[in-house]
Amino acid sequence: MEKELDQEAVEQIKADLLIRKNQILGELENVSKKDSHEADSLGAKFPEYGDKPDENAQEINDYTTNVMTEKVLEKTLEDITGALERIDNGSYGICKYCKKPISAKRLMARPVASACIACKTELQENE
Repeated sequence: MEKELDQEAVEQIKADLLIRKNQILGELENVSKKDSHEADSLGAKFPEYGDKPDENAQEINDYTTNVMTEKVLEKTLEDITGALERIDNGSYGICKYCKKPISAKRLMARPVASACIACKTELQENE
């Protein structure tokens, strides 16, 4: 039988997740700006380097990179927020599909995991 996390390990994971959450929020500030037209009020920054064709090409390239980076950061932030909510409501470490405990080894490797390896593997095979 696989080992489950003890409360001390869960508290350490929570502290690590809070640190990572703050880091991601800082990174999002670097690639995003407030946008009153967006539902989440953030949008990727569009850089302004000048009017020359090569500067315009670089602006588009950097903007595309900012959009992709923003999407990855937002997804990571969503995963972290979900894990923190599960810690707070007592459901952390329980698979959302089979309701069995997620192994400590998996949670230490991927603290935001919400599914056990068996369920995650089955889901990926069926995609």
